[in-house]
Amino acid sequence: MRNLILVLVFTCAIGIYGIYSKTEPAGITETKSTTTPVAQALSIKDSTEAQKVYHAINLEGKLNYEPFEMAYNGYLQLPIRNKDIITVIDFSLPSTDKRMFVIDLKNKKLLFNSIVSHGKNSGEKYATSFSNKNGSYQSSLGFFVTENTYQGGNGFSLVLNGLEKGINDQAKPRAVVIHGADYCSQSVINATGRLGRSYGCPALPRELAKPIINTIKDGTMLFIYAQNKTYFATSRVLKASQSMLAQKDNDDESIHQQVY
Repeated sequence: MRNLILVLVFTCAIGIYGIYSKTEPAGITETKSTTTPVAQALSIKDSTEAQKVYHAINLEGKLNYEPFEMAYNGYLQLPIRNKDIITVIDFSLPSTDKRMFVIDLKNKKLLFNSIVSHGKNSGEKYATSFSNKNGSYQSSLGFFVTENTYQGGNGFSLVLNGLEKGINDQAKPRAVVIHGADYCSQSVINATGRLGRSYGCPALPRELAKPIINTIKDGTMLFIYAQNKTYFATSRVLKASQSMLAQKDNDDESIHQQVY
């Protein structure tokens, strides 16, 4: 009898232990967030202005963040007359992709997303070589400001003024302008596997040239990007942007230390 009682007690103990030590199935672990509301608020507060604008315009999956960030940080420091619109061309993408982005910063909208041609000596499907020299027939990188329109040999065209000495400041003497071209079309892509190429101009489809030019003319900023180490190392605008951001980070850290 005594042995029977001991067996019953032992069995009950095992059952109770099993109830209170029940584990999740293999591979599933319940994780509780350790982020407090204050930390979450600080994380949002500490996100950069470029990140906030990028997300507000819903550019994810359309325009890569790095070229936008560089363009926006340059925009913040350059003396651009018309601050409502910026244009970004991402030459890290193939010419078969829509790699020109016209962005309305005032109303937080992407206005145009178009294919755009690069210079004939910059590369075939991808633009990989860039120059500021007359007769190079290559595209130039960096920051530009748009100027006046005119009717020229390529039709309705837009003058570009390169803002970076030694990088793109020969754009006007080289007649590097935005214009429409028959070789910049989906039909050319379908036939050849890439866009036709220019003498260095960012050429647009005929049907989009006029509306885009009329949107970005008269003092808006254009940034032409590529993953180019030489440009990254020599651009004074990018270096000034980095210094500006570093100073802002130091100021923010000083404020946090004072608060906490």
